[in-house]
Amino acid sequence: MIVGKGCSSRTVRTCLRRRGIGATIPGRAGQPAARARRGHRRHTFAPIRYKRRNVVGRCFNRLKHFKGIATRYDKLAAHHRSAVTIACLLLRLR
Repeated sequence: MIVGKGCSSRTVRTCLRRRGIGATIPGRAGQPAARARRGHRRHTFAPIRYKRRNVVGRCFNRLKHFKGIATRYDKLAAHHRSAVTIACLLLRLR
């Protein structure tokens, strides 16, 4: 799981660890130093893996250009899923 700095909290990390989910979360400014002072172990951070997060964000941004998907006009989940699939196909064909 790759998330932004906003999710860099003890609660989130503990919850992910309990579920066995490996996470790449950059620490906020000053957070790694404070953790070291308290004697906690250091979290691993993979900058190359974190850069891939941008690809997913750009994909969601492009999908939101489709008004029906962004505002969720469809009542049924199956219809919404179909609209997202069609939008993905259209993006792929461009």
